[in-house]
Amino acid sequence: MINIKKRNHSSQESCVIILASEWLNEVYNVADQVVILTGGVSREEIALDPLTRKIYLELTEPSLEDNRADVDRLAAALEKLVGPVVVPLAAMRRIPTVLRDADWRVTVTVGAGAPGVWNLVDVEPGDTVKRHYGLAVDIGTTTVVVYLVNMHDGRIMGTAADYNGQVGLGEDILTRIYLAGTPGGLEQLQRAILDTLNGLIRRLTGEHGLAGREISAVAVGANSTMVHLFLGLDPSRICMAPYIPVVNNPGLIPAGQLGLEINPLAPVYCLPSVGSYVGGDVIAGVLASGLHQQPELSLFVDIGTNGEIIMGNRDWLVGCAGAAGPALEGGVAECGMRAEPGAIDSISIDPGSGKVRYTTIGGAPPVGICGSGLVDCLAELLLTGIVDRAGRFRDGRREFVVVPASESATGKDIVVTQVDINNLMRTKGAVNAALELLLESVGCDLSGISRFYAAGAFGQYLHLESAITIGLYPDLPRDKMVRLGNASGEGARLVLLSNRKRAEAESIARNITYFELNANQVFMNKFVGSKFLPHTNLDYYPTVKAKLIERGLVEG
Repeated sequence: MINIKKRNHSSQESCVIILASEWLNEVYNVADQVVILTGGVSREEIALDPLTRKIYLELTEPSLEDNRADVDRLAAALEKLVGPVVVPLAAMRRIPTVLRDADWRVTVTVGAGAPGVWNLVDVEPGDTVKRHYGLAVDIGTTTVVVYLVNMHDGRIMGTAADYNGQVGLGEDILTRIYLAGTPGGLEQLQRAILDTLNGLIRRLTGEHGLAGREISAVAVGANSTMVHLFLGLDPSRICMAPYIPVVNNPGLIPAGQLGLEINPLAPVYCLPSVGSYVGGDVIAGVLASGLHQQPELSLFVDIGTNGEIIMGNRDWLVGCAGAAGPALEGGVAECGMRAEPGAIDSISIDPGSGKVRYTTIGGAPPVGICGSGLVDCLAELLLTGIVDRAGRFRDGRREFVVVPASESATGKDIVVTQVDINNLMRTKGAVNAALELLLESVGCDLSGISRFYAAGAFGQYLHLESAITIGLYPDLPRDKMVRLGNASGEGARLVLLSNRKRAEAESIARNITYFELNANQVFMNKFVGSKFLPHTNLDYYPTVKAKLIERGLVEG
């Protein structure tokens, strides 16, 4: 929620400025500011069975009667407790010294390997079973969030976040995919995300007095392209027909092969994707929401760089995705910007006086408009009759001034243009059409939906009424709508702490029936029909229709 710090009354009667007192950005520096799960969905209590285990051993010393090799002695003791263990060469080099320095009392970390087999990750002197740490990571196109998790008790110890370093190489995914295909481009992009991650890891380990080597497992939620760039895989075929990624489920990869500054043998697990556009971040979100376990029908929507929709219940799941975010990202709208201090994040227009009220992130003077502000603005323009249902200005103007130049931090008018509206109409039309296609494909309508989950940073701070007014979200009873917050991060935490949840995530990915929209004529037909506010058929949006009738903007 936005807490109002102060209200500055402008000398301009057309505008009242309301400055928000908190930085409601998707980038946070304090753990308790990061929303993981909200809106009535509680963090799930799970039986701890993390990606790695720590086992304390007291071994017998070698003797002439028992002169087994050091590695054999250690592996035999472990096999009695967990089963066969593979010892990598890097670990073999440490074992003799650690065993003797610790007087044969050591803690061994093992991680899942091939079915029924464990991989040795580390050997430490003494009993360090309670010092068992891992990372749950959400790699977004714009933002990266890392959670430091105590795998001994499941607690989140700390959180760190920053912009994805790849932003400096390309604001959007398509630019990065193009760069990855140029000489040295893929290496640049991988280095950028690794630098971001390692910086956040150093921040967290420093704050909590840990050595990087003590991090023994990582679980990652990210879209397909971000996973490819993180792993150094060529993403070029993701955006070309027939839209084929290099891999959907990369499995467990030693951290040292990637360049993460943690234990080099720590397993890194990227949640699986479904095709090119439904990524591991969506699978993580579905896992966190629990919709795949519910008997009732639910919808999961994550609007970011892509717009991803999953629908289903415990018996079946269907999904689709497509580019949705560009109209909501900084740099696309005339005065668009990322959600950072100075961004206008909410707008209202008085229907009588035409006065504009708005809030800015961080209480800073207005610089531009972020995605939630754009959605608010279009909704208000519709409800005040400034634009018609086709999204066109009724008086033929080309732009609407939200903040006059005299009050903006840039010294220029902050505006929403007709082109901005057209782009936003296409974005909302694509999401709307995809939802209609999924509903029709399973012979269902909105009345059969018991729960609507809005995921991601955008879903967390987007005003539901505005999203419904323009047709970006369906017009469902509000008590059915749940904001999940960073469901990708929560799904990664669940997988980090539970091999059962990891298997569950892979089952979700396998069981989703994916609809490819890029060459789907039914989708294209629905897309054309969806480019009205909120929709061509107003009966699909009864609460919006009632508002428009009340204000005399449509006939009853």
